[in-house]
Amino acid sequence: MTLAVDLFFSFRSPYSYLALPKTQKLVEDYDLTVNLRPVYPLAVRVPGFFKKANPQFARYVVRDSIRVAEYEGIPFRFPRPDPIVQDMTTLEVAAEQPYIHRLTRLGAMAQLEGRSLAFTCAIARVLWDGSVAGWNEGDHLARAAEKAGFDLAAMDAAITADPDRYEQVIAENETDHAASGHWGVPTFVFENEPFFGQDRVDLLVWRMQSKGLTRR
Repeated sequence: MTLAVDLFFSFRSPYSYLALPKTQKLVEDYDLTVNLRPVYPLAVRVPGFFKKANPQFARYVVRDSIRVAEYEGIPFRFPRPDPIVQDMTTLEVAAEQPYIHRLTRLGAMAQLEGRSLAFTCAIARVLWDGSVAGWNEGDHLARAAEKAGFDLAAMDAAITADPDRYEQVIAENETDHAASGHWGVPTFVFENEPFFGQDRVDLLVWRMQSKGLTRR
């Protein structure tokens, strides 16, 4: 029997990106479906989050994510530009967020097609693997999407024509994410039990094996 797990994911989260190789391997190794469900990052979901957080929080995330990437052998560099428009001196988040809105809506569209993991793995690499500066320019995203079987121009056009449809998907994802018992990303949810972080995959597998998870 094929099991299913939800993965709540943010395109700005370094840990979400770092979870993708393990997630892909899960799907390759086990009779498992991963429903990747994009949500907006905390900077958008929780206004003023970074102003309220301990100043060491962001510094530690930067240091730790670089370390995790090095340990796991995952190509890594923080995106240029940042998917969130934010003044990192004042921590003020801009009202207009063209990058993260576009990325998250694209992820929501791929989710509706049942192919969000493949789409996100392709797109996230362009942002995070360090091979591209100016990921939002030229045809970087279009070529990545095409490799995963998507037509980026057609996706953008559909979203522009009916943005509310995809915002509704994102809102439902965020509601279910909150209901799972955790607020952070990446969060895997299996049978209403949350597993937060890319470092909880082994624990997730252990739980699913107790429920009949089998290798392919």
